[in-house]
Amino acid sequence: MKTQRLLMAGMAALLAVGISACGGDVIGEQGPTSPAPAPAAPGNPDGVTNVAQMFGPACAQLPQGGTPGSAVRAAGLGTADAITASPLLRTMTNALNQSGLAGQVNSEPGVTVFAPYDRGFTNLQQNLGQPRYDALFADKAKLTDAVKYLVVVKRYDRAGLAGAKNVTTLQGGSLKITDAGDTMNITDNAGTTAHVLCGNIPTRNGTLFLIDNVLQPRQP
Repeated sequence: MKTQRLLMAGMAALLAVGISACGGDVIGEQGPTSPAPAPAAPGNPDGVTNVAQMFGPACAQLPQGGTPGSAVRAAGLGTADAITASPLLRTMTNALNQSGLAGQVNSEPGVTVFAPYDRGFTNLQQNLGQPRYDALFADKAKLTDAVKYLVVVKRYDRAGLAGAKNVTTLQGGSLKITDAGDTMNITDNAGTTAHVLCGNIPTRNGTLFLIDNVLQPRQP
């Protein structure tokens, strides 16, 4: 229990710093909070979610109601368009557009996308160094490979991911899924673990999970 509280506190601080760094204006002084956990129940067999099923320590920090970037708006948008509308996913939006995958992500009949929020990309930039980070975004083939690794061509909700334990991405690699109380842990082939900041976000053709790190198909 103590470890879980420390994890949530660390993620809350990370999110607050990240939004300040990327110029977002949707985070207040108060740290992230989340709705009460939903009662344990089987997930939807088709992976379709609704706003009431969202979870994670930062869901309350998203735009609320029907404002641009909110989950209410996202539910009526294609998944790539929902990403583009989010003030927390500007770098992910650039990656989608530069890779040329936005159209496919919007048109697939069912997708799950693990979208790193902007601070996650800042962390990657710091880890790789500016030259290697810039080279990644300048190389369309590598960038496409990286974005494909964040997309699963099947619609999953939280329960479906927890039950699957491992999912195969559009890139061909796999992700390991572990349920973890108010969040989920998503581990990539390189051993990096991302935590879900807000998950089960419904879109017209998929489910969106905001995560705190950039998952990668291989060690950079």
